Amino acid sequence: MSGGVDSSVAARLLADKDYDLSAVFMRNWDTRDESGTDIGCEWEKDWQDVQQVCKSLGIPCRMIDLSRQYWNRIFEPALRIWESGETPNPDVWCNREIKFGALLEHLPMDSRSGQRSWFATGHYARKDWSLDGRPKLLTAKDELKDQSFYLSSISETGLARALFPLGSLTKVEVRKLARQYHIETAERPESMGLCFVGERGKFSDFLSSYIPFNPGPIIDLTTGTEIATHQGLWGYTIGQKARIPGMLQKMFVARKEHLSNTVYVVPGGNHEALYMDVVNSRDWAWIWRDSPPQEVFSDSGLRALVKVRHRAKNTPCTVHQDPNGHVTITIDEPQKGVSPGQVAAIWRDDWCLGCGTITTTDQSSALRDERLFELAQQSQEGYLMRQQQSAQYILDDKRIQNS
Repeated sequence: MSGGVDSSVAARLLADKDYDLSAVFMRNWDTRDESGTDIGCEWEKDWQDVQQVCKSLGIPCRMIDLSRQYWNRIFEPALRIWESGETPNPDVWCNREIKFGALLEHLPMDSRSGQRSWFATGHYARKDWSLDGRPKLLTAKDELKDQSFYLSSISETGLARALFPLGSLTKVEVRKLARQYHIETAERPESMGLCFVGERGKFSDFLSSYIPFNPGPIIDLTTGTEIATHQGLWGYTIGQKARIPGMLQKMFVARKEHLSNTVYVVPGGNHEALYMDVVNSRDWAWIWRDSPPQEVFSDSGLRALVKVRHRAKNTPCTVHQDPNGHVTITIDEPQKGVSPGQVAAIWRDDWCLGCGTITTTDQSSALRDERLFELAQQSQEGYLMRQQQSAQYILDDKRIQNS
C-alpha cells in the first residue's frame, strides 16, 4: 500500500474476501537521506494514511525500508544514464527491482505449506493464465490508466504471485468505490512523477544537485551551425522543445551525442528528423524468459504492437531477434521523440510479452518516402488528441472529487 486511493481500494476489495490479509508499505526514498536533517519527510504522511486505512479495514500493516536497495538499484544507475545523455525510465525498473524484486524477498512464507504469499497491488493491469499454467500480463480495462507498460519488465515468477484487484475497473469507478466505502484516502489527489523528486520544483534543478554541469554546443542540425551552449546533456529530452533564447522559431531536440557532448536541434515540432521507425535493444527480456515467440527468429518476424512511452498508443510493428539476443523493432507508423534509455514494450493484442531498453534508434529508407512521412504527422496529431483526452480525463476526475 502506498497511501493513495488505488491501493486503498485494492485493500478493501481483498478485505471483503476470504484472505489472510496484511499490508506492507515500502519506504523507498527520504529527503533526510540527502540532507541529513529532519526537513522533508514525504513518506511519513503516506505511512500515516496507510495505517489509518488499515485500522479501518481491521488488517495489520508494517513498513519495510527499501531505500538502500532503491538508491543502489534504481537511483544511482539512473543518474549515470542521465549523465550520458540518455533518458532512463526508473518507474519500470522500480517494479522489476523493488516491488516485484526486493519486496517479494521480504514477504512471509507459510510455515506449513512452504508456499510464499500472494502479492496484491493497486496497479491498473490484469492477469490471466495460459493453458499450461503460466501467468500472462494483460492490459487493464481503463486504457488511459493502464500500467502494464510499467510492469512489462517484471519476472514470470513475480507475475505468478501477483494479484491486480483494479484491473477490471476504471479510475472513476475506483474513486466512486472509495467514497462508497468511506475510505480515508478517497479524496486524495493523483500522485504523479518520480518519488525522489516529490514537490521540489523543476526536475532539471533536482538533477543538477547530483550531476555536475558539463557545458557543450547546441547545433542546428539543418545548418550545422552552433547556436547556443547547454549545461549538460541530461537537461534535454529528444522530441521536446529546447529553450534557446533569441531564436525566432521554436527548436526541438533531435539527437544527443555523448562522445562530443553535443545537443542537435531542428526547427519546428514536426521536423522529419524527430521521427524514427526502427528501435534497437540489447537487453531485451521476455516475461517468459525461456519461451520467446518463435516468430521473432524468422525472416518475416513477429507481428505485434509496440509502445515506446506510457500513454502512447500501441502501434503495429515487426520484431526480430538475432542469436545474440539483440532485438530490432520496425514500427509501422514513425514515432516522434523516441529516446535511447527509454523502454519499448511489446504486446500481442492485450497480452504484454516483455520489454527492453532502447539503445539506438534509426530511420528506415521507407520513412523518407513522402507518403509515410505524412502518416507520421497524422500519428503525431493523434498523439496530441490522446494527450488532450488524458488531460480531460484528469479534469473530469477532479470534477468528480469536488462534486
